[in-house]
This record gives sequence, structure tokens and C-alpha cells, in this order.
Amino acid sequence: MRRVALVTGGARGIGYGICRCLAAEGYDLAIGDIQPEPDVCTPLAELRNLGAEVLYIRADLGAPGERKRIIPQVRERIGRLHVLVNNAGVGPKERKDLLEASEESFEWVMRVNLQGPYFLTQEAARWMIEQKKESDGYAACVVNITSISAAVASVNRGEYCVSKAGLAMATTLWAVRLAEHGIPVYDIRPGIIKTDMTAGVQAKYDALISGGLLLQPRWGQPEDVGKAVAMLARGDLGYSTGQVVYVDGGFMIRRL
Repeated sequence: MRRVALVTGGARGIGYGICRCLAAEGYDLAIGDIQPEPDVCTPLAELRNLGAEVLYIRADLGAPGERKRIIPQVRERIGRLHVLVNNAGVGPKERKDLLEASEESFEWVMRVNLQGPYFLTQEAARWMIEQKKESDGYAACVVNITSISAAVASVNRGEYCVSKAGLAMATTLWAVRLAEHGIPVYDIRPGIIKTDMTAGVQAKYDALISGGLLLQPRWGQPEDVGKAVAMLARGDLGYSTGQVVYVDGGFMIRRL
């Protein structure tokens, strides 16, 4: 029986790169995303062409009522879950200095980037524990896609940084809580990845990369993150729960 991964925000950007890599590994996919399904029919068709069965669930991760529909639909329609990838995330609608940022923006970013995956993990983990009790051969893991912004300050999008730092701590908490059940939890921290989210600041990052910001002088691609997720999903780092995997072109290495 094929393994199943649930990827939030999986219809575009980093999430889609993750889905492509997992489909290539033989996974069937459940995708939770906010876009209407007709708007993402092309990427969904491409995943199916890679051999994956795909269940698309339209839901806003930041709205508890919508988020709570995701796991029951996966359970009803597919009946099993092995990997949860908490990838969906948003940046502030307007980048504003800390002295100007609004509470409304802070609350929205927190709901989507931190509260949503925190409680989706809770629901998925309960089901994973059930499945593990039912089958000795069952193996599962949780992967949180955070960001280098969990540790790097950007004062014009403080709410984003705080949300990713919070999700990084959530990785640690869930790694501790799920260890007794043999379910590892990981934190992948992408750096500068070329997606629609970074399109508005492409010129800025082009200049920084050309100026030597990264040891590997190129933009990261969604598939770079996808390959890291696939590695964790395979169990290649099975004895490393709670660990951070940077996919950042060497950005976090300190240099003199």
C-alpha cells in the first residue's frame, strides 16, 4: 500500500516543489490549500501524471473551522497518513517597520504560520499514534517548513520572523512529545527561494546574491526544499528527531 503525505500550501511555490519530489518517491498526496481547485488544476494534473493519487482540500489554515476539516477528509477519502508537511505560510500583506506594523497583520500571520500548523499537527499526530498502534510496520514523521527568518531579523516583517521562530519551537515541542511513539519531527529552514512570495523582492535579492551573500551564489528552487523533505520522509535521518535542516546555500555560515 502506497504511503501518503499531507502537504499544506502544496499547490504552488515551495509546497508544489515538495509535492513533486514526494510524488517521485511514490507517495500519494493530500494537499490543503486556500486556492479554488479550478485555479490549480494544472499543477494537480502534473502531480497525477507523476503517478500520485491526489486529494485536494480547499481550506484556510488560519481559520480553525476550515483547518479542522482537513484531517477528517484525508481519513475518510484516503484512510491513512504517514507524513505531515506543514508548509503553508504567508508574509505580511505590507512590509512595515516594527514601529508601524499593525496588530491585525501580526494576528493574521500568526494564525496561518503558527497556530494553524500547531493544531493541525495535534490532529494528525493523534491519528498517526492510532495507526502506529494498529500496525507494527507503520512509520510516520512530521516536517515543519520554517525559514532562516526563524533566526535572522528582518525589522520590516517582524511578524513573519516571530511566527517562524514560534514554529521552530513547535518542532522541538512536538519532537519531545511524539518521541515515545517513534514519530520524528523535523524543521527545514529554507533561505532565498524563488517563488511567487519572493517575486516582489527579486531585484533586491539578485543584488545581494551577486554581492556574495551566499556561499552558493544562486537562488534556491522549490525542489531544493522538496528533496530535503523526501530525504526525511524516507527515514534517512531517522535517528535525528528535532533537528534543523538548512536549505539556504550556505547563508547561515558565519564568515570573517
